[in-house]
Amino acid sequence: MQRIAEILDALHPEPPIPLQHDDPFTLLVAVVLSAQTTDVRVNLVTPALFQAAPTPNAMAGLGREGILRHIRSVGLAPQKAANIAELARRIEVEHGGEVPRSFEALEALPGVGHKTASVVMSQSFGVPAFPVDTHIHRLAARFGLSRARNVVETERDLKLLFPPDLWAKVHLQMIWFGRTSCPARGHDFDACPVCSWAASKARRRSEARAARKPQKSSSP
Repeated sequence: MQRIAEILDALHPEPPIPLQHDDPFTLLVAVVLSAQTTDVRVNLVTPALFQAAPTPNAMAGLGREGILRHIRSVGLAPQKAANIAELARRIEVEHGGEVPRSFEALEALPGVGHKTASVVMSQSFGVPAFPVDTHIHRLAARFGLSRARNVVETERDLKLLFPPDLWAKVHLQMIWFGRTSCPARGHDFDACPVCSWAASKARRRSEARAARKPQKSSSP
């Protein structure tokens, strides 16, 4: 673990949050939009959205259809538009227009799961949290940091390995490392600064078998 931390520090000493935002509310909206969508795509639509509605009150005023006009190119746009309109309304009505500062209150909002709440709590409010999605789950398995079957178990394992004051930073470092050095597909284990020595033979074989499986055709 220490060697991995040193490599991450060397390659990504001050990792930025990949989603453009101005405050806790816009970060919350951006993370909700990022589900099953690339950060690049989210960053393309949020500038105009946040210009039109920078606050919960303004976002609620846009309503589902107004939000949808801005985010139509994002995956699952209709459902996300509905969730964002409702979460903005509830933040305004139930929390005085301020993004709540607890996991329980955040996760009670429409479209906000534990991972999204963890991002906001750690990056906006400085509360120790280790957001884990499928990408972090994959990297933790490749690095030999976790044998977990799901993101919940991976989060548990990573929290045990790293001190709480590093959780938010390591989360961002792993995101950027995955993008620059450890992609999901076509990964060269031998060229990777971490996988070249940390990935087990079993992990390499498993991914090699998965890569050889024929892709299902989407044609009728």
